[in-house]
Amino acid sequence: MNPSDATQIAASVRSGEVSAKATVLSALDRISKHNPTYNCFTTILAESAIDDAERVDWAIAQGKDAGVLAGVPFAVKDLFDIAGVTTLAGSKINAEKPPATTDAVLVRRLKQAGAILLGGLNMDEYAYGFTTENSHYGAVRNPHDLDRVAGGSSGGSAAAIAAGLVPLTLGSDTNGSIRVPAALCGIFGLKPTYGRLSRTGAYLFSSSFDHVGGFARSTRDLAALFDVLQGEDLTDPVCTKRPPQPCLPELSRGAEGLRIAIADGYFAAGAEPEAFAAVETVAQALGATQRVSIPEAHRARAAAFVITSCEGANLHLEDLRTRPQDFDPSTRDRFLAGCLIPGTWYLQAQRFRRWYRDRVREVFQNVDIILAPTTPCSAPLIGQEYMTLDGVEVLTRPNLGIFTQPLSFIGLPIISVPIQRSGQLP
Repeated sequence: MNPSDATQIAASVRSGEVSAKATVLSALDRISKHNPTYNCFTTILAESAIDDAERVDWAIAQGKDAGVLAGVPFAVKDLFDIAGVTTLAGSKINAEKPPATTDAVLVRRLKQAGAILLGGLNMDEYAYGFTTENSHYGAVRNPHDLDRVAGGSSGGSAAAIAAGLVPLTLGSDTNGSIRVPAALCGIFGLKPTYGRLSRTGAYLFSSSFDHVGGFARSTRDLAALFDVLQGEDLTDPVCTKRPPQPCLPELSRGAEGLRIAIADGYFAAGAEPEAFAAVETVAQALGATQRVSIPEAHRARAAAFVITSCEGANLHLEDLRTRPQDFDPSTRDRFLAGCLIPGTWYLQAQRFRRWYRDRVREVFQNVDIILAPTTPCSAPLIGQEYMTLDGVEVLTRPNLGIFTQPLSFIGLPIISVPIQRSGQLP
């Protein structure tokens, strides 16, 4: 049995080929051996995971339905509430808060489907970053090269999959925090449509941008995960009322009949050749030749910076006033800058957001899927302050999101697809 294949694990557990407890013990053993190297987990829930696995095994022994993800180990970015555990959100300040009293909605749905929660995962402080180099809890290391970043802010979530510690994880995405680490770690990452999945019980960064989603090693596992997570949540005011639409049957239909185009203009410049080669690899596999330009994408990225900075700073305003020294230095400085952005800038950015959404909707009158790079390069080194893109030296952290920000800006559903290159970084 492949410990990285959630669908196979669930089938084996349900059939009695292997027990949920044995599956969980094996995952806990991998975490014990390898987490000190990768630094993915901030919390490990061994005792409760074993108890939950025993309940799954008991249900199966009684002939009951143990769920579509029976016995599948999973872990969540440490901004999802876990009952009995303090939700750190990558911060020192939150560590002083009392434990959560209930699980986040998505955590609860996974447990109801028989999945076994093993713990919380390292992240950039308050989800504000693209590298998961956390001054409080340490940097997450990329399983493909331990000297390189795993991406962020859901770095622990992506690295835990890439390292084979668990087959499924949850993360969040504001400006690219699922897609960037998925790309740098060489796995699949799904940022669904804004409001498609419940955010209740997740510690937000920028409410009008924040998405939640998942990571896996295959589209099959990612679809199974998404199907479990779907559903209206009346406690989340932005969670859509659309009935769940199962993903798994769609996988067999392939790309036939879909109008697939390659993003040109902004998305075809300002990156290393390997990023564009990845896009061409997918385009050739799908037979895509049409090219489209998304207008004013560079302004969309600028407006995204303004809105997320303002909303994030407002959320932490009191702590910024009274205890700025307790923030991660790189996070604190950007939040303080957000406090100083004029309100008129924020309003203008939101007005532009509406205009831009309408222009992109026009593009999608003629295409169904647009292919673009997730990141402008492969994983940078840990601590690398600058990198060179298309011959220009730029800051590393903010520029890992140059291609993700203009698209999450209007809540589009996006999947980051890994392109493996023999002997090289994904």
